[in-house]
Order: sequence, then C-alpha cells, then structure tokens
Amino acid sequence: MFGLVRNQGSRPTCLAFAASDAHAALRPGWTPLSCEFAFYHAQRRAGRSPGQGALLSATLETLREDGQPDETGWPYLAKVPADLTAWAPPVNVGEVFARDGLTTSVSVDAIVQELDAGRPVILLLQLSAAFFGPGPGGVVDPAPGEPPERDRRHAVIAVGHGDGDGQIAILIRNRWGDRWAANGYAWLTQGFLGPRLFAAAKLTEEA
Repeated sequence: MFGLVRNQGSRPTCLAFAASDAHAALRPGWTPLSCEFAFYHAQRRAGRSPGQGALLSATLETLREDGQPDETGWPYLAKVPADLTAWAPPVNVGEVFARDGLTTSVSVDAIVQELDAGRPVILLLQLSAAFFGPGPGGVVDPAPGEPPERDRRHAVIAVGHGDGDGQIAILIRNRWGDRWAANGYAWLTQGFLGPRLFAAAKLTEEA
C-alpha cells in the first residue's frame, strides 16, 4: 500500500507525514500527498508555529476540511522560510483530496484488529533509547527498566503485525529515511509499545 520511505529531516512534521502517508495508502495506487500542505493547515487551525509539532485533532480536521493535493502541488520544504509570510501554499496546488478520520483505542489488540481489516493506524508514541538503535531485523525492544521519555514524542504508522519471541510485535513505517532500522521500517514489541503509546487514529472514507 506504500511507496518509498521518506525523510522528514529536522522539522517537527512526523504527524503530518504519518497522516499523509496513511491517506495516500488508502487511495488507488501510490501517489504521495503533500505533507507540507497538511502541516501548514494543521498549524494554522491550532494556532501553532511551524517550529512546533502538529496536534492530532488539528491534523484530522485538516484532512477532512482542507484535504491534500499530490506532493507535486506543494513539495516538502527542507526548512520553513525565515519570513513566515512567505510560507504559504502555491496559488494552484491542483486537485485536493479529503478524508475523514477519528481517534481509536490505544490498545495493541485494537491496532491488530484495524490492521487485519486492511487499515493502517497512526500511532503517537513516547520514545526511549531502544527506538534510536533497533536490533537485528529492525526489532525495537526496551532494555529492562527503560522508561518512556515523556518529552520525546513521535508519530509513526502501524502497517502490520506478527509475533516476536512470544509477544505481539507491530510493524511500523517511520520517516527517518531508509537507513533507519530495516529500510525505514521496524518491529515494535508489545513491551515497547504498551507503555509508550498515548494516542492512535485511523482514516476512514473519503470526505
């Protein structure tokens, strides 16, 4: 359902990327949608600066009310212009696609249920050291006593599930480039995911 993994760089656009890729995956074929457009409108709706991460509520509202054009309509910027008045969509971004979405349960079982129904799930996590150094095969499993870091938050997409040493593992798609973990994907064990997952959402029908 997905194309090549991308890299968000140093910008706080992980949620906009996760929502954009989840949206694109539900459309026929694979055409990346404009993360820049989604992030811009989510920040305007929430009254937040481009130096802050997006809110899940504002991102879902943006996909429903503002939609997104193809990536070519407003390509992703390596950095936001210093003059924020210059940070705005082009006059003609092309056709815009909108989609409904809603928050869902943060339980691992609920994620598995959505994946079995063919729907990727947007996950919001608190990170910790294990996420930055996945093990063989891209497995992320915390060391004993490794606590979640409340100030290090990140959004990814759940795209599959399996079994890892007797515990459920969720396959996630990240956006730190294809050199991270296994070509940009990793397996989060239930031991990692359970105490670190604080929000989740799914996209539904076209709006």
